[in-house]
Amino acid sequence: MLRKSVIPNCQFRSKTARLKTFTANQLDEIKDPSGLFYILPFQKGYLVNWDVQRQVWDYLFGKEMYQVDFVDTNIIITEPYFNFSSIQDSMNEILFEEYQFQAVLRVNAGALSAHRYFRDNPSELCCIIVDSGYSFTHIVPYCRSKKKKEAIIRINVGGKLLTNHLKEIISYRQLHVMDETHVINQVKEDVCYVSQDFYKDMEIAKLKGEENTVMIDYVLPDFSTIKKGFCKPREEMVLSGKYKTGEQILRLANERFAVPEILFHPSDIGIQEMGIPEAIVYSIQNLPEEMQPHFFKNIVLTGGNSLFPGFRDRVYSEVRCLTPTDYDVSVVLPENPITYSWEGGKLISENDDFEDMVVTREDYEENGHCICEEKFDI
Repeated sequence: MLRKSVIPNCQFRSKTARLKTFTANQLDEIKDPSGLFYILPFQKGYLVNWDVQRQVWDYLFGKEMYQVDFVDTNIIITEPYFNFSSIQDSMNEILFEEYQFQAVLRVNAGALSAHRYFRDNPSELCCIIVDSGYSFTHIVPYCRSKKKKEAIIRINVGGKLLTNHLKEIISYRQLHVMDETHVINQVKEDVCYVSQDFYKDMEIAKLKGEENTVMIDYVLPDFSTIKKGFCKPREEMVLSGKYKTGEQILRLANERFAVPEILFHPSDIGIQEMGIPEAIVYSIQNLPEEMQPHFFKNIVLTGGNSLFPGFRDRVYSEVRCLTPTDYDVSVVLPENPITYSWEGGKLISENDDFEDMVVTREDYEENGHCICEEKFDI
């Protein structure tokens, strides 16, 4: 029986129950998630707080969820590109010595996504994985399931930065929400989109009344009668004057597309880095010329940020503009870009050669960290 769970990799404390710590999907038990305090094991994409990570894993592997029998269980676990060797060593020790897993495969998430893509497209030899997640965005070319290290690009823009920027804009313009990460993250996911024509949308966002088709009213949750925020239907919006309903309303206009725009122009908020389309083209241009057309026609978008409406179309149109006309450009958005690498991991675990890829507990006990360094290409 295969069960797929997507849970938050963190712990929470709420304002109301200060002393109690909630782990992973216990978030659903918090009656009032306003002012929720996050305790994260990862900072800037690297695992730095092992105590929190252990507690999340204990919960995940324990009786509340999977009841893992470690001695008979293999695990595939992802980590960022060029991960620090000290973090890799700690990971080996915890998985083998503390939990005592039967066998471990440590791998980059992009390698799993590439495996999934090549399984669906067996005639293709190359693809470029764009993984835009919580802490940063990686752009990684794969050729026959081997990553081309010389062309890997990391952009320090991810979902966390976008949520924080939206919090700042709303706090400056309307309502102090700097403590409301959880709520504003939901607002971002519900209302933000990627503009296909930034300046045109900016002009629309300045218009008054009915003509302003960008403007939207978002009803904030009060966690008693309204458990989750939602967008007011257009016909119920009060365009002039105040609402009589007593709901707390955020009115959002250019914020809806100006926040995701940071993925395309990080310099808008002072981050001197390339946007995603430019970085894709730059990465491919670092590869041998005869390989380049194969990458342009196999661009794969993964990670939560690729779910913004309009994201795929904008990446396509900008890459198309930056690419020689005789090259085909194709940008693929999988059905579920968040679990795409998990699906690749599932396929790898069913492969006949899976046993050759892992390090077993016996291997580790005999050879220590060096066997992991040899086997795992991080």
